[in-house]
Amino acid sequence: GNLEALLDASEKKDIQSKAKLQNLGQRLNAALARAASEERKRRKLEEVERKRLEEEKKKLLDKAENLEKYRSEFFGKLREVLSSRKEIKIVGDRFVFPSEVLFPSGRANLSLQGNDEIRKVGFILLEVMGEIPSTVDWVLQVDGHTDNTPLSGNGFYRDNWELSQARALSVVRFVIKEIGIPPNRLSANGFGEHQPIAFGDTEEAKAQNRRIELKLTEK
Repeated sequence: GNLEALLDASEKKDIQSKAKLQNLGQRLNAALARAASEERKRRKLEEVERKRLEEEKKKLLDKAENLEKYRSEFFGKLREVLSSRKEIKIVGDRFVFPSEVLFPSGRANLSLQGNDEIRKVGFILLEVMGEIPSTVDWVLQVDGHTDNTPLSGNGFYRDNWELSQARALSVVRFVIKEIGIPPNRLSANGFGEHQPIAFGDTEEAKAQNRRIELKLTEK
């Protein structure tokens, strides 16, 4: 009788163990199915994101190519018009005007000569901008730079920061008022003496650093 009782208990326990094992198997299969489903979803999302990034990259490259085309046209026409002015240079993707060509010493109001030079630039930009597609969000960046000679602080401007900013702003306001370039297509920036292109304290180096740079770029 004891043996039979032990066998019954063992069989009952075996049945329970099999039931538990079956339940565990079902749960494991469900977990594996969920994991496989999540993996498929993740791969699908990754593929969608990859395609989106490729499309975005293509659009950016197309915009860059478009802008480069019109930048080349803009600089090409500027080069023709300003070819007689040897002091005006092209450095990389920028046109560089010595400050002496545009402004009186220590001032930010364009001189008569400066008006003429910037007017040439403005009319060329006006001509080119009519050809730039609306999908290209461009801007003419006007950057003012000075040499490292400190201002006294008793004149029109307290320091070179203010002078460089005021000069860039004079150029921007001139092409808005006299040429009709939309303000949202222009940017005025002042860097003071902090981005020199020539080093040293010679007059030649200082003259190179006193400049206005024009760059046609994307916003």
